[in-house]
Amino acid sequence: MAKVQSAPRLGENKMGTMPIGKLLVNMATPMIIAMLVQALYNVVDSYFVSRITFYEDCTDTVKIQESAIAAMSLAFAVQNILIGFAAGIGVGVNALLSKSLGEGNQERANRTAGNGAVLALAAMAIALVFGLVGSRPYFGMMSDVDMTVEMGTRYISICCIFSLGVFIEILGERLLQASGRTVYTLITQGTGAVLNIILDPMLIFGIGPFPKMGIAGAAVATVTGQWVAALLAILFNLKFNPDIQFAPRFFKPKKDIILPILTVGVPSIIMTSIGSVMNIGLNWILKGFSQYGEVPINIFGIYFKLQSFFFMPLFGLNNATISIVAYNYGAQKPERITKALKIVTVSALSFMLLGLGIFQAVPQVLLGIFDKSELFLTLGSSALRTISFCFPLAAVCIALSASFQALGNGIYSSIVSLCRQLVVLLPAAYLLSLTGELSAVWWAFPIAELMSLATTLFFFLRIYKQKIKPLQK
Repeated sequence: MAKVQSAPRLGENKMGTMPIGKLLVNMATPMIIAMLVQALYNVVDSYFVSRITFYEDCTDTVKIQESAIAAMSLAFAVQNILIGFAAGIGVGVNALLSKSLGEGNQERANRTAGNGAVLALAAMAIALVFGLVGSRPYFGMMSDVDMTVEMGTRYISICCIFSLGVFIEILGERLLQASGRTVYTLITQGTGAVLNIILDPMLIFGIGPFPKMGIAGAAVATVTGQWVAALLAILFNLKFNPDIQFAPRFFKPKKDIILPILTVGVPSIIMTSIGSVMNIGLNWILKGFSQYGEVPINIFGIYFKLQSFFFMPLFGLNNATISIVAYNYGAQKPERITKALKIVTVSALSFMLLGLGIFQAVPQVLLGIFDKSELFLTLGSSALRTISFCFPLAAVCIALSASFQALGNGIYSSIVSLCRQLVVLLPAAYLLSLTGELSAVWWAFPIAELMSLATTLFFFLRIYKQKIKPLQK
C-alpha cells in the first residue's frame, strides 16, 4: 500500500516557529470572537424566549414567560452534555492530530481525522435516542409545572434528534484548529450563530413566511445554525486544510487511533457531564425554595447565559493553547510550551477580573434583559455578585488545564472538575441551603473554585516535572 505523502509546505507549521505571543493572538483571536458571537446567541436566544406571551389556551403571560425561561434553564444540562460529547471527541482529535503533525506523521494525522468522524457519529446516535424517548421523562423529573415540562420537551427533543450538525461542526472546527487555521472557525461559528439569531424571532413569533412555533422555533433556529456551520466546516477542511487528507480508508476504526483520542476526549466528556450533574443537582436544591416559585431556577439558568460572555472566550483561548502545547510537545520545544502557558494564564486572569468587575457593578442591568420583576432582580443581583468571586480562580484553572489535555493527561482535568462540581460544590450548596437563605447557596461556587485551584496547581506541578522539564536540555 502506497504511503500517503504530506501536502507541500513552505516550511514548518507556524505553531513551531511563530513567536508565542503573536501565535496566541493569531490563533486565539478568531476563536475568541467566534465564542463571543456564540455567547451573544445564547443571550439573544433566551431573550426572545423570555418574551413569549402565548401558549395554547393559557392567558397568564407571567406564568408563560416564567415557564419558558425555566424550560430553557433546565434544558441547559442536556445541551451541555450534547455539546460536551462533541467537544470531548474534538479535543481528543485536536491533541492527537496536533502531536502527529508536530512529529511529521501524516498517516496518523489522516487516520485521526477519519476515526474522529466515526466517534462523532456514534455519539450522535446516543443523542438521537435520548431525544426520542428520554426528553419528557427528564423534564417531568425536574419540574412540577406542566407548562414547563411541555415547553422543555419540545425544545430539547428537536435539539437532540437533529444533533448531527453540532457534531460535524465541532469536529470540523477542531481539525482546522489543530492545524493552526483558526480563522475559519470564526466563519463557521459566526455564521451559525448569526443565522440562529436572525431565525430566532422569526420562528418563535411567526414573522414573515415562518409559522408561529414558540419555544420549538428556538430549537429549530438552533439546529439550523449548527447544520449550516457544519457544512462550512466540511468545505473549509476540504479546500483550505492541506495538512489533512481524506480518503475512505482513513475512516476505518483503528484501536491505536481511537484509544488515544478517547484517553483525552473521555475526560473532557466526563467534565462536561459532571457539570450537567451539578446543574441538575443544584436545580433540585433550588427547587426546595418553593416560596419563590421557579425564580431561583431561572436565576441560575440566566447566570449561565451571562457568564458565557467571559467563560466561552476563555475556552477559545484554552483551545488555541492546547494545539500550541501539543504541537510543540511533539516537536520537543519545551521553552515554547512554558511561555505559552505563562501568557495564557496572565491573559485569562486579566479577562476574568474584568468579568468580576462587571458582575459586581451592574448585576441588575444584566438581569433586566430577561425579567424586570422586583423579586427576580433582587435575588438575582445577590446571586451574580456572590458567584462572580470565583471568576479569577477559574481563570487560572482553565488556563493551566490546557497542559493536561495537550500532554495526554486529560484525566487530571476530570479530577479537578469532579472535585469542584460534585465533591465540593453540591454538598456545600446543600449544607448552605439548610440555613433557609437562598443567598447563602451561591457561596458554594467560590468555595468549590478554591478547591479546584489547589488541585489544579498540584497536578500542573506534577505534569511539569514529568513531561515538560525532561525536554529541557
